[in-house]
Amino acid sequence: MARVVAVPSRAAVSLSNHTVLRRAFWFLAPAITPVLVVAGWEFAARSGGVSAFMLPPISAVMVRLGADVASGDFFLNAALTLYRTFLGFAIAAAVGVTLGVLMARSRLANWFLDPIVSIGLPMPKIAFLPVFILWFGLFDASKITIIAVSAVFPVVTATLAGVQGVERELIWSAQSLGAGRKEIAWEIMVPAALPQIITGLQVALPTALIVEIVAEMMMGGYGLGAAMLEASRQLDSPDVFAGIIEIMAIGYGVVAAAGWLRRRLLIWHQEDARSTAA
Repeated sequence: MARVVAVPSRAAVSLSNHTVLRRAFWFLAPAITPVLVVAGWEFAARSGGVSAFMLPPISAVMVRLGADVASGDFFLNAALTLYRTFLGFAIAAAVGVTLGVLMARSRLANWFLDPIVSIGLPMPKIAFLPVFILWFGLFDASKITIIAVSAVFPVVTATLAGVQGVERELIWSAQSLGAGRKEIAWEIMVPAALPQIITGLQVALPTALIVEIVAEMMMGGYGLGAAMLEASRQLDSPDVFAGIIEIMAIGYGVVAAAGWLRRRLLIWHQEDARSTAA
């Protein structure tokens, strides 16, 4: 019997090539905007329309960034910044979740704490930094405290909203099985409210990093913000812009890591399961 070989039609080959090109475009699309920004930056700096002091060439900034990495200054400053950020954030997370659950479960606690949360949430907490400097000095204690105070409010509000939104049927089922108030709060309500709690934590984490950078700029010492402050005092423009890129990279990494951790923790949740599958 003669063997029949199927030859793909010209239309099928064209469609296949179109699909490959479209996938390649969308794979590379996220890099288009940064490349255009960098190219525009370099062109504006080299054109002579802007002075090198106001806007140094990106090539000079990258040379300074490479020098910071090679000398180890970047890793030292980044480690100190992240240490204070994560410690203050951990304190805010523990306190915020506890207070949110307490406000949701106790009318007295809600009556007492709700005015404080309502006033403190929109208030710029960095205004308390001079007070904390008077109380705790010019070292890490002041920075960690202002981070915790700034980051705690999004966690409280997200936890309160999440716990209050738990389906009543879950609570009634637990009560019918003999669960006490403590078991219902921490074994039923908190897990059910976990998606909203993690959303509050995702808001609080970059807030903690921002407050840490601002505190370093105001107080000096060591860290990414303090290094930028020192560079600006010395009128070292390339070093200032290198610090901006370093902070952008650290911030992007922190936010991306928080999103990855959310997907791992909430793989059972419907919304995050869909995003993981996608």
